[in-house]
Amino acid sequence: MAKDYYHVLGVDKKASKEEIKKAYKRLAKQYHPDLNKDSSATEKFKEINEAASVLGDDQKRSQYDQFGDAESYKRAGGQSYSGSDFGDFSDFSGSFDFEDIFDKVFGGGFGNFGFNRGRRKPRGSDLLYELEIDLEDAYSGSTKSIIIPRNSICEDCNGSGAASSSDIVICPNCKGSGYETRTQRTPFGLFQTTSPCSKCRGAGQYIKKECEECDGTGIIREKTSFDVTIPKGADTGLRLRIRGHGEAVQNGSTGDLYVQIKVKPHKIFERRDDDIYLEAPISFAQAALGSEIDIPTMTGKASLKIPSATQTGTVFRMKGKGMPSLHDGSHGAELVRVIIQVPKSLSKKQVQLLKDFEKESDDKGLFKSFFN
Repeated sequence: MAKDYYHVLGVDKKASKEEIKKAYKRLAKQYHPDLNKDSSATEKFKEINEAASVLGDDQKRSQYDQFGDAESYKRAGGQSYSGSDFGDFSDFSGSFDFEDIFDKVFGGGFGNFGFNRGRRKPRGSDLLYELEIDLEDAYSGSTKSIIIPRNSICEDCNGSGAASSSDIVICPNCKGSGYETRTQRTPFGLFQTTSPCSKCRGAGQYIKKECEECDGTGIIREKTSFDVTIPKGADTGLRLRIRGHGEAVQNGSTGDLYVQIKVKPHKIFERRDDDIYLEAPISFAQAALGSEIDIPTMTGKASLKIPSATQTGTVFRMKGKGMPSLHDGSHGAELVRVIIQVPKSLSKKQVQLLKDFEKESDDKGLFKSFFN
C-alpha cells in the first residue's frame, strides 16, 4: 500500500498547519533515536520527518494532495526531507526545542542542519486533470483539446513583475545575494541560519514600480487550452505527462500537467484489459441448425459462424478483434457470448411444429437425469 503522509503523522487531511506541527513534535520526541533505543525508531523518525516536511509546507502539501500518496508525489518531482538529514543529535535533554527543528525544516533556513547547499530555483506545482474518452478514442487513438485554469507567466512584464526593466534594482536588504543571515542561540551554542530575503523573496532584486497587470507577482491566472494526444490502447487510470504545462512561478520553472484517462462505459462492449466482450442474441433455429451471423466490432462488423447444436451461453473467440495493446500494438480478442432467445409469441403452425419436434426429441430424458 502506498505511504500516506497524513496517516504517518496521525492527522486528518483537513488538519491545520498548527495541528501538523503538534503531531510532529509529539512523534519526534517519541521516536528520535537518541531518546528511543528501539531498533525501529530510526526508520520511524525518518518517516515522520519526511511526512512533516511535505505537509508543513503549503506548496508541497498542495502538490501532494493532487496525487494522494507519497510514491506518486515523488514520481512527479515532489521533494521531502528525512530524519537522516538532521544528522546525529547526541545528548538530547528535556529542554531541547523541537519547535526549533520544525521551524528550520519549514522556515527555509537550515543553517548547520545540512540543508544550506545553495539557492535552488522554485518550481511550480504539477496539475492533475481527468479526461473522459470514448472506447472508440482508446481504440484508434485521438487528440482532445482541454482547457486548464492555471498560473501563467505575465506577458506584459515577461514574468519580472516590474513595469519596465529600469524599475528593477538591487535589493537593499540582501545586497543582491537573495539571503538574510540570522544568528540564534540554542542549547548547542550559537547557530547561524540563512533564509531567503523577506523583501525580495530570494530574488536579489527589488522592484520600484510593479507591473499593473500582475501586481508585481509576474504571474497571472488564466485559462489555457492544450491538445492532448491519446495513444492507442489507452485505458482507465493511464496518466499522461505534459512537461512544462503546470503552474508557473516567478523566477522559477513551470510544473507539469498530468492528464488521467477515464474511459466511458460502452453501450455494447465490455472491456477487460485488451479483450472486449459482448452478448449476441440468436434464435433457437440458428442454435440448433447452425448459422452465420454478423457481429459488431470496433471497426464495423465481422462474420461469426455458429455451429449446429450450439448451447446458450457459449463463448466464441474472435482473434485480433479486441483492443490494441498500449505496449506493443498487438490486438486482444473479441469474445462473443451467444444467448438463445425464446420467442414471445407463436403462430398455430409454429406451435404444432414444436409439438411434433418434442415428440421426436429425447428432451424428457433431460428432466429424468436432472431429478436423479
